[in-house]
Parts: sequence; C-alpha cells; structure tokens
Amino acid sequence: MSESLIVMNYWLVKQEPEAYSWDDFVRDGGTVWTGVRNFLARNNLRAMKRSDRVLFYHSVSEKAVRGEAKVSREAYPDPTASEGDWSCVEIQPVAEFARPVSLEEIKRHPELAQVPLIRQSRLSVMALTKAEYEAIRGLSRKKAGSAGALTRKKDA
Repeated sequence: MSESLIVMNYWLVKQEPEAYSWDDFVRDGGTVWTGVRNFLARNNLRAMKRSDRVLFYHSVSEKAVRGEAKVSREAYPDPTASEGDWSCVEIQPVAEFARPVSLEEIKRHPELAQVPLIRQSRLSVMALTKAEYEAIRGLSRKKAGSAGALTRKKDA
C-alpha cells in the first residue's frame, strides 16, 4: 500500500493595514483575497492549493509579517473584476505571531536574501520556499535574542 505524498506550498500576501488588517482578518475568520491585478501575482493565486500556508504581511505603514494563514478555497474567478481574467482565493487565519517580523529584520538575515519581498517589493502575492517560510516563523518566536512562543488561534 503506497501513501500519497502531500505537497504543501508556502506564500506571502501583502495588504495595507489601513485597508484590511490582520486584526480585521482574524475578526472575520477569513477572507476572499480579491483585487489582485498583476499577472505574476494572479498566477501565484492560481497555484495556491487548499491547506497551503500563507504569511500575512502589513505593507506600506507597518512593513511586518503579522501571522500565518492557510488557503481554504483554491482559485476561482475574482467577482470584483469587471474586465480581464483575474482570480481570487479564500484564506483563513491559523496563528498570530507572538510579535510581528519587520521587513528590516527579514533583510538582516542572509538566508532570506532571495525572498521576493526584498527582490520584488511591489508583488502582492509571492511564493516562498519552505525554508524561507520557516525562517520567518522562527523570527516571530524570538524576542531580544530569546525564544518566544507562537500563539495559536486555530488548529491547522
């Protein structure tokens, strides 16, 4: 009897907290990720699979990863698009970080030098490697050089 191999992908989505914050996301229990109008970001949405992990990043004013989410519904046509072939996904919160991980902190770590957040700063939906994803999660657990805990909001 052979077991099927489950492949999980890792992502980062960016949102201005003044428009829709991590706190809004947690309060709502999830959201439809609509309004993406960049072809590469759209293709990334289309590549997302149910249960893939997603980091939620506050852009512009805060510039920090706030927590972890997961894909709850795979890509389908974006209902906010009046023209063009655009897609959206649904995501739901999994865990709020014990502390936000700032862009400056991410930039200081050599193992994160290739993260699209640094190299393609305008991209709103980006793929991460498992190692990059775990490194950012690990940073959220550290406070002034000591390990902290990731606060679980829901079971994964």
